[in-house]
Amino acid sequence: MAAVTEELSVELERAALRQVRVTYGEYNYSLFKNQLRTPSFCWLEGTTELGAWRGTHRELGLARVLLTLHGWGVLVEVLKHEMAHQYVDEVLGAGAEGPHGPLFRSVCDERGIDARALGLPSARSGDTPEGRVLERVAKLLALAGSPNAHEAQAAMSAAQRLMLKYNIEALLASDSHHYHFRHLGTPSGRVAESQRILSTILSEHFFVEAIWVPVYRPREQKRGSVLEICGSPHNLELAEYVYAFLTRTAEQLWREHKKHRGISRNAHRRAFVTGVMTGFNKKLEAERGKNQQAGLVWRGDAALSGYFRRRHPHIRWSRPGGRYDRDSYHAGHEAGGKIVLRRGVSHGASSGPKLLGGG
Repeated sequence: MAAVTEELSVELERAALRQVRVTYGEYNYSLFKNQLRTPSFCWLEGTTELGAWRGTHRELGLARVLLTLHGWGVLVEVLKHEMAHQYVDEVLGAGAEGPHGPLFRSVCDERGIDARALGLPSARSGDTPEGRVLERVAKLLALAGSPNAHEAQAAMSAAQRLMLKYNIEALLASDSHHYHFRHLGTPSGRVAESQRILSTILSEHFFVEAIWVPVYRPREQKRGSVLEICGSPHNLELAEYVYAFLTRTAEQLWREHKKHRGISRNAHRRAFVTGVMTGFNKKLEAERGKNQQAGLVWRGDAALSGYFRRRHPHIRWSRPGGRYDRDSYHAGHEAGGKIVLRRGVSHGASSGPKLLGGG
């Protein structure tokens, strides 16, 4: 998600702080059963701390940089982290155990809160067994860029089978699993149907749980939504790449469709892009059927589902709807069914495999 680095006005900061109070109330209900007494809130001045619970003054502080650099999604994670400190201090009466002691870590684990001091989304996979598997997937996706359609499809299928086999084996081999979360894309006021289908693609085929979470957009003083995915670090890495790849590819296919048909307006763009996502999803479903016939069956990850439910104990489901131009939707569906997931061109340094290109 692109960071906003410009300073906010005093008025916008005050509005954001009021929204912090509202968000605090929501998580007090959903994660702490309304056991916390609402404190005063403030922006932290001139400090390296992202957040601070000051029990003596009953004050919860958040760093301004969370608004201007990291974004609302990260701000909420730091807020929940400090609420856990308040819970240990005021409800459990164990503030003397140390800032990040066993009781605090237990409180965080029970609620899917990041217990680390920074409270930021996890780092890349790095040089680990999981990271090396992801490197192998990246190499297969590089082969999927072959101009030969059959070779490209075979490479993409091999990459999917590798991830499926690895996740099945990892699930059977260990009782200890480590899960994290990431927020993808830019917060928007309205979630397009194509983006909802994309989130389904990630959760159904790429070993993550996906949910649209509410965020606040301080510059517009409006609420919106952003896509959160939960999973193991290597699965988050791949899912993030797939999200960006499909988002970019769908827009490219729309531009090509406009040029081919001589279309000058974007009136039916939503219908076309929705068709693209649906077509690619159907392709993945067919590929899953082939893997099942070969004995590779994914039955889900109960531990991940538990982590996801701890983070989001109260989930509301919405049913998609809307009318679309039939011709544009079908054209997009056909184009989506031909997409081959492949690796982009890498730029810059990274602690993990560079699946996603810089363009």
